[in-house]
Amino acid sequence: MPPFMENLLAVLRWRDVFDILLNSYVLFRLYIILRGTRLFRIFIFFFVLFVLHQFTATSGMILTHTVMQGVAALTAIGVLIVFRYEIRSIFQSKGIKDIFWRITPKQSQTPVEMIAESVYRLAQQRKGALIVLPARQAIDGLVQGGVPLNGAVSREMIESIFWPGNPIHDGAAVIDGEKIVRVASILPLTDQSDLPSRYGTRHRAALGLSELSDAVIVVVSEERGEVSIAFEGRIEAIASRSELERRLRAHAGLKSPAIHGPFQKKLTVSLAALLSFVTVSSIWFSYSVGVVISLTTVEVPVEYIKRDTHMTILETSSATVKIQLSGSRQLLNNLNPNQVKVRFDLANATAGDNWFTISEKDIVLPAGALVRKIEPSAINVVLDVPGEKALPVQVDWAGILPKGVLIQGVRVVPERVVVEGAQMRLNRMDTIYTQPVTVDHLTETEGLVVPLALSPPAIKLAHHQPDTVRVHFTITPRSSVFP
Repeated sequence: MPPFMENLLAVLRWRDVFDILLNSYVLFRLYIILRGTRLFRIFIFFFVLFVLHQFTATSGMILTHTVMQGVAALTAIGVLIVFRYEIRSIFQSKGIKDIFWRITPKQSQTPVEMIAESVYRLAQQRKGALIVLPARQAIDGLVQGGVPLNGAVSREMIESIFWPGNPIHDGAAVIDGEKIVRVASILPLTDQSDLPSRYGTRHRAALGLSELSDAVIVVVSEERGEVSIAFEGRIEAIASRSELERRLRAHAGLKSPAIHGPFQKKLTVSLAALLSFVTVSSIWFSYSVGVVISLTTVEVPVEYIKRDTHMTILETSSATVKIQLSGSRQLLNNLNPNQVKVRFDLANATAGDNWFTISEKDIVLPAGALVRKIEPSAINVVLDVPGEKALPVQVDWAGILPKGVLIQGVRVVPERVVVEGAQMRLNRMDTIYTQPVTVDHLTETEGLVVPLALSPPAIKLAHHQPDTVRVHFTITPRSSVFP
């Protein structure tokens, strides 16, 4: 037996065999469920992306491996957002056996076929109808009123809803997947004034909702027995039931099932099963004996270089940056945080806000380490030039004077002081206050020495300026001022 096989059998356990078979079956079932839908192409894309992802991991292509992980994550989020309606519709239309076991789906009438059949039966009987089929956008805020139903879609149910003797026949029925969720709903009317005179309220309501959402609205005219659909702000007549089915299938993201012979079907299914097993086995092997890429996160302070000596840093949005790194396990286990640095060049920075997007060129890394994630992704650095400004001093009185007295003739020595700081902050300052002076116990004329209150802390007194002022004031009886 070749050494390769001996090593493989040495590490292969019964749990690994079960693991491979289980995941192979899951992959095979995904193929069975998604084939014939628009999501099948997305499934193939993820399949190829995952195979390439594993190849880059085992071959040591660290950068490509990291990029592909990011692409896969973004694509997965996008698919869940964009195709959420199709995903829900597919799984709602299948039973437990279809999902977990059955290979050839049972031949039964789909919701699309039931809707199309019911609509054309209503058209033949000249009974009006208005059916809303939501897509990706929610319509809860657009559809008003109505009666919750949550009933299964069926020909009998649809025809009974729009039977003229039914009190709910005048409104719209909302069908989501295999459920009629609401009936007798009111739709917003279009503002278009150039519509043909044969279009009534139903047509105007269908057109109005189609202008505000991506839903498809089916209209049956009771006067002419004509079937129309409204979509994306347009309304058009549908000539046949098959055409309506085709349009509704396209709206739901479903394809018409192709006709294949039994041999071709069995061959296709067998190849899909074999490919699922080979793929999962290869992935298991890559995880068992391939290169394991480790991850770690370090938090490092931000350094600023080449700053103009005439400028000062007022503030920054973040003093540190968290960096997620990938690399070999040995490298990351021995990584010293001092080996990782984040540096910004302030040579071209100007006074005011300066936003810097953190990229790999701003990060110093040891050889072999790669950046996977940066948080935050950008930092704001506020710069300014130093300046001076003479500000008047104002006393910060606190408390309540004793009853019957007033303070008069307040004089501060010196009246002005010169402060230093960032010019933008100085421009916003009109005065400087003293520390609070409590007046609760003042009963006679006196002078006080009061410290100055420097706020914000970055503001400081200029050279040779006193940090206290003397406050002179006179206490006068209130009756002498207000007889």
